[in-house]
Amino acid sequence: MFGLIETAYAAEGISVKLAPYVVGETFGVPITSTMITTWLTMGLLLVLVLVGTRRLALVPAGRLQNVFEMVVGGVHDYMADVLESKQLARTYFPIVMTIFLFVLSLNWVGLLPGVTAFGTYDLGHLTPWLYPAATDLNITLAFALIAFVTIEMAGVVALGTFRYLGKFFNFHSPLGFIIGIIELISEMARLISFSFRLFGNIFAGKTLLVVIMFFVPYVVPVPLIAFEVFVGFIQAFIFSVLTLFFIKLAVTEPH
Repeated sequence: MFGLIETAYAAEGISVKLAPYVVGETFGVPITSTMITTWLTMGLLLVLVLVGTRRLALVPAGRLQNVFEMVVGGVHDYMADVLESKQLARTYFPIVMTIFLFVLSLNWVGLLPGVTAFGTYDLGHLTPWLYPAATDLNITLAFALIAFVTIEMAGVVALGTFRYLGKFFNFHSPLGFIIGIIELISEMARLISFSFRLFGNIFAGKTLLVVIMFFVPYVVPVPLIAFEVFVGFIQAFIFSVLTLFFIKLAVTEPH
């Protein structure tokens, strides 16, 4: 099981080590602080959805619903342009939008005051109850697997199993076979690129904040936190948009 890279203060300075924060255990399954952060984020999103949709009207009566409809309509139209099909846009809009909102929420929740500050002490070491979720490679790999399966299933549904596999196993010519194998390797490499891109950026930002707060506390970290808010948005946007573009490649006829 992958562990998150922990950045913490030590008596002699700053230490960086590969170790997950295990808060407890249930039926032999370790419960980590990043897992709890993920659950908390899901709960917050659920509450926001319930509160934001309880007064929906066919004709919007308030500005909030107007804003939501503009965002949803704009994203849907953009996806329809990319996929060149309104039907495909309606099919894959929920998964792409969910990935964006979930990754964005995880990134921003990880920057809230108090995250990593509260926990249990053991021999002078703090085990936090909450920790930025994307600093755990298990979490980012889970998102990568969801995106990967969605992309492959989109290709199979749109083209059929054998035609889709024909993109990677082409026996019509030696050149076509080589190109197909290269395509297969690049397809599998998306698991690594998806997970490590998100993990690397969020972990690097967290480490930078810890280092700056250790040497220059109070003032300098403020603009860096604002920058990390922007980075969290960009990473969520990149993850969801790449998923969309790869779906487009998957549903495109082989040639």
